[in-house]
Amino acid sequence: MTCYPKLLKVLQRVTRNFIGLSPSATAAALASLSSSTAIPSMDDLQILKTKLCIIGSGPAAHTAAIYAGRAELKPILFEGWMANDIGPGGQLTTTSDVENFPATSLRFGTQIFTETVSKVDFSSHPFKIFTDSRSVLADSVIIATGAVAKRLTFTGSGDGPGGFWNRGISACAVCDGAAPIFRNKPLAVIGGGDSAMEEASFLTKYGSNGSKIMQSRTLTNPKIEVLWNSTVVEAYGGGVLGGLKVKNVVTGEVYDLKVSGLFFAIGHEPATKFLGGQLQLDSDGYVVTKPGTSLTSMRGVFAAGDVQDKKYRQAITAAGTG
Repeated sequence: MTCYPKLLKVLQRVTRNFIGLSPSATAAALASLSSSTAIPSMDDLQILKTKLCIIGSGPAAHTAAIYAGRAELKPILFEGWMANDIGPGGQLTTTSDVENFPATSLRFGTQIFTETVSKVDFSSHPFKIFTDSRSVLADSVIIATGAVAKRLTFTGSGDGPGGFWNRGISACAVCDGAAPIFRNKPLAVIGGGDSAMEEASFLTKYGSNGSKIMQSRTLTNPKIEVLWNSTVVEAYGGGVLGGLKVKNVVTGEVYDLKVSGLFFAIGHEPATKFLGGQLQLDSDGYVVTKPGTSLTSMRGVFAAGDVQDKKYRQAITAAGTG
């Protein structure tokens, strides 16, 4: 975890060098559009044809693009434009350090468009993928749009001026909990489910004490203090997170809780709304795949990464499925 200006440099490195999306490469990709088989525009949309269209911009999407390119499929990849409020590069761009993914920036003929896919049509073949400015006719499609960690909104929770997102506030204890800023410091977790309890237990390895704002079963870990009927109303500090203002929703009392880290553990939302119900999803909205494969309910449509993985949600496992 670092200060905001430094984080911006990290994001640029992750999204441009780590994943390999340099400005020159993007320009080259746009300039090479003519190499795709284009047919006359219809309804002001440029229409392209490809053997494979990849929707996503994280490790799963780019791993899939690398192997598809090596197979000379000449895939088209839509990385999105702040889709789900996440920049190109996926969830990796919301953390400051990446320590569990083998970097590679090699590409093999993938065309990358910084456009967000708004809808798809899997009712006939070839499949149709639409953005605001173009459509693609694809023989096959890989869905690798990921899942976004849910966040709460209160004073000091954002990433703008006065906010402590990535400066003490995170949504992944496993990703960030071991960072020096949190070691031997009091930490807090917001959540009420099993994942929140798991994250609180995980953080006891690094923090001096864990406070858990939750509404579920009592925890017996001596390093975890349960704050019942409580909600965070403000985060404050000087440069980095220094504490929280917590409100007891029963008594109305607001008090200070001195912590150096706050972790949201209130679930993730898979980016699947644009699919329009054309693929089988589970009760939480994740794409259902055949166990041990990337096969979805639609022949010719595959899913990789966090959009179909609610268990691990790690860069390296996403790349593996890609």
